[in-house]
Amino acid sequence: MGPITILNNEKEQQFQVRAEGEMAFLEYRYYKGDIALMHTEVPDKLSGRGIASALAEYALTYARDHKIPVMVYCPFVAGYLKKHPEYDELIVPRPL
Repeated sequence: MGPITILNNEKEQQFQVRAEGEMAFLEYRYYKGDIALMHTEVPDKLSGRGIASALAEYALTYARDHKIPVMVYCPFVAGYLKKHPEYDELIVPRPL
């Protein structure tokens, strides 16, 4: 597998990677001017290649570039953020 190409499928509200007939994605939703990162899924066939991390980085960079605050519901993205404090200023508390 070469470089990871990520597409923003706005209709499905997913950042997506397609490779080897499979699709990995990070699902998002817009909520009151924020972007909520909901769920990351990588098929077993594509696991271990850094795709989930690439999706998290892409989503957070997208939010930064578009000046959109981020709410994190996805456990993978939450773990990614612990290793990447450079994105901390983007994160807003989740509503109760």
